[in-house]
Amino acid sequence: MAQLRQRRDNDGSRGGRRTTETRSAGAEAAAVSPRGPRAAPPTRNAAATTWRRLAHSLRNQPTLAIRRETVNAWERRAPLAPVHVKRLVKSGINVIIQPSNRRAFPIQDYISAGAVVKEDLSEAQIIMSVKSVPIDQLIPEKTYCFFSHTIKAQQDNMEMLDTILQKNIRLIDYEKIVDSRGKRLVMFGKWAGNAGFIDILHGLGLRLLALGHNTPFLHMGLAHNYNDSHMAINALRDIGYEIALDRMPRSLGPLIFVFTGSGNVSQGAQELFEHLPHEYVDVATLPKVAKKGQLNKVYGCVVTRKDHFVPKHGGPFDHAEFSEHPERFTSKFATAIAPYASVIINGVYWDSHSPRLITIPDAKNLLTPVQKYETPGCPTLPHRLVALCDISADPGGSIEFMRECTTIDKPFTIYDADFNTSTDSFGSPSGCLVCSIDNMPAQMPIEATEQFGNLLYPYVKDIMKCATNKAFDSLQCRDEVKNAIITDSGSLTPNYTYIEQLRKDQAMSSHHKSRVMGTNDKKVLLLGAGMVSGPFADFYSKQKDVVLTVATESQMDGQRLMTAPNISSVVVDVAREPHRIEKLIGEHDLVVSLLPFNFHPQIARMCIANHRDMVTSSYVSPELEALDKAAKEANVTIMNEAGLDPGIDHMLAMECFDEIKNHGGRVTSFVSFCGGLPAPEWSDNPLRYKFSWSPKGVLTALMNPARYLMNGKVKEVPSGGVVDNLYPIDFMPGLNLIGFPNRDSTKYADIYGLGPECGTLLRGTLRYQGFVETVKALHSVGLLSSEPTDAFTSTIGPDHTWKELMASLLNKKFDIFPDSLRNIAAEKVENKVGMKSLVELGLFSDVVVDRHNTPIDTLAHYLSKILAFKPNESDLVVLNHDITAQLPGGKSEKHRISLVQYGHTEGFSAMARTVGYTTAIVSHMVLMNEIQKAGIQRPILKQVYRPALQRLKDFGISATHTVTPI
Repeated sequence: MAQLRQRRDNDGSRGGRRTTETRSAGAEAAAVSPRGPRAAPPTRNAAATTWRRLAHSLRNQPTLAIRRETVNAWERRAPLAPVHVKRLVKSGINVIIQPSNRRAFPIQDYISAGAVVKEDLSEAQIIMSVKSVPIDQLIPEKTYCFFSHTIKAQQDNMEMLDTILQKNIRLIDYEKIVDSRGKRLVMFGKWAGNAGFIDILHGLGLRLLALGHNTPFLHMGLAHNYNDSHMAINALRDIGYEIALDRMPRSLGPLIFVFTGSGNVSQGAQELFEHLPHEYVDVATLPKVAKKGQLNKVYGCVVTRKDHFVPKHGGPFDHAEFSEHPERFTSKFATAIAPYASVIINGVYWDSHSPRLITIPDAKNLLTPVQKYETPGCPTLPHRLVALCDISADPGGSIEFMRECTTIDKPFTIYDADFNTSTDSFGSPSGCLVCSIDNMPAQMPIEATEQFGNLLYPYVKDIMKCATNKAFDSLQCRDEVKNAIITDSGSLTPNYTYIEQLRKDQAMSSHHKSRVMGTNDKKVLLLGAGMVSGPFADFYSKQKDVVLTVATESQMDGQRLMTAPNISSVVVDVAREPHRIEKLIGEHDLVVSLLPFNFHPQIARMCIANHRDMVTSSYVSPELEALDKAAKEANVTIMNEAGLDPGIDHMLAMECFDEIKNHGGRVTSFVSFCGGLPAPEWSDNPLRYKFSWSPKGVLTALMNPARYLMNGKVKEVPSGGVVDNLYPIDFMPGLNLIGFPNRDSTKYADIYGLGPECGTLLRGTLRYQGFVETVKALHSVGLLSSEPTDAFTSTIGPDHTWKELMASLLNKKFDIFPDSLRNIAAEKVENKVGMKSLVELGLFSDVVVDRHNTPIDTLAHYLSKILAFKPNESDLVVLNHDITAQLPGGKSEKHRISLVQYGHTEGFSAMARTVGYTTAIVSHMVLMNEIQKAGIQRPILKQVYRPALQRLKDFGISATHTVTPI
């Protein structure tokens, strides 16, 4: 028998140079030789004749090719093991196998089974692999079988799908070989579950050690470290022995493993879990076990659909209805199950119509560190949920925050919910360990290949009937195989035409992606480019995959904010061009309005109509509140009060309130004051104030009525009367501050969730001494009026001076003697300080005035010029909360929360930073789906305020918090 030396090829690195011929082929040649198997070696001519006969046989007999796996270095599986190949060869099917030294089963085993080793697979009608085939290696007019990951129009695989269609390839996807009920028949599920459970135990040991807890899990290896599952089971039993001896740290409490689903993946994980000392419990028992469970065993809870999916309109769970209409259901997994889980093993299938198990906002609740009193050297866990193994490996799917799969060589990441980011550092003080390897079974390749081949083998003969030389409609194969054919003759088959529509829908959902930054960028529209917009633009200039469009009336202001390639501007008049504004809104993912507050309801209505989320830094007005129902019906988030005051003040207050409530306390008093001021050295003008934001907004706020609660009694302040209701300020006495009430404080009892025991509730504004006297003087002479008058209308008559306008306000002729005019004004002004301030402000001078129809608009424009910050001047922000709490047992304590920020003389003002960065951070959270609650919202929920306050620290914006017993 001719002995032909096999030319080795390490994973095809020399593929294509010549055909590799095998000893098994030579053996077959000897078998057909008339000399018999023991005859002398044939001559070269006889051997050549034999190979020609073999090639003819391959061309005329059904031929199956097994391709080498090239998706990554860890992929060592094959769709069929040598035992399956042997049976196929005996049944008359020729099998070609591409050479690979990486494959778990050595090539010699396939040769012994009767396979022919060849680099060129073009002779085969059917080509099989486990994972997808590189685009450039797809052979036209062939039938391919592999996991294509195209049935949900996965973006990463659409180029491959297009190439398959172009090359007239018939594609069979193992994932769609299902029975009449849709149950998968060919899968690696069990071994994915096995490998996933092994890996997460290894990661759990490392994570717990980094958090200060030595556990037996530290001695578990990764799945690929074991030759087979039996070796891994032995390691598990050793760990179980340690647990049974009660050697787990007491500080960990009971460990609860939650398994989602009841399919092969979940069963595979449970199979190994059961080698630990364990007890299964149902969902209803989880709270009790989490509190009082034993430490010498672990607990398991298998969660099926009926355990957490709830019909939105009430009633019991109906499996058939869920299968047809999953959008009619919501999940209580994150609220009723996940809070008690130490480790979650997720193996459920998810599609875009199904509710998620854990959303990004859910993760913020689950991963909020719990404040506990610790014994030195004996730390406790930051939160119960320590680890998640997402075996489904569906980025952005049932576990929304799992946005990128891990790999076998880098199997773990730590997800930080506060920043919605992941890190490789096991030492992060909080966060959830995530393992989401998308080819888990590749770590146990021998057993996985054998089991997969056992499941696939019964369908191979039917697959062999699916060569492309036979029309799709006339295929004589089982329905399970025919229904798994995705493409045929350059088109999607009838069962899968939906993929084309799904791709179109996904393209539409990206609505007008940026021409500059690419098709995956999110688009933010900023309306307004005023004094606080600089830090907002600075924040977005550093955000990857986000583009910002600034829409403003001033081309100069828009260009000022274009500090990075991802920022552009457009000139538009909001008041006069509503159609252009609405078009811009429809072209962006998120709208942020820094316009004057009166524009917000109009913008909000446009956002609701176009299903776009919106963020503002302004108070919720009654007009906005009236849009709550419409926003919820449209599933649109309108986040308001996301600045400094309102904004940071809400977040710091709620953080303290929640902490008090978590310790069983009750808030009995809340007094809050905030103010934006010039730094003390620059408070050198009669108003003791300079403008770092809208001057009209500052002046208009003084005309609002106010209402607050003091010692159980409601205090009413009429319009224009806030400066007559001063509150003594005892914090930061060196700043010489005064305070007065701001708007309606009483409504925040409901907004903050404070009970009737809170007898004092006051939110107010801070100014320097001297501000009130000047404001009263301005009010006395009529300069704070918002009523249009002829004298202040720019289109009527010649230019006017301040002296002339003051004369008109005092019903005097323009040519009145200046001293007489001042004397008449002094009769209206209450004190000499106020009168002196009017003179020093130049309001009796011959300065020509830019008139703006009303006294307050004209004054605001004037003050914005003479009281603007000069380049070398800085401002100051002061925020202070005084909170009194009654604790269990009758004791009381006072919390003082203080935030002080100075502006940067060469950068942004303190007001711009605290408003602009806060608005940017909260808007980015909305953009990235960290905030998903629809309707009119404020940043008062823990999943909003906690991460926002954490991120503000990156910009040097943080408060001090002191507690004093009373």
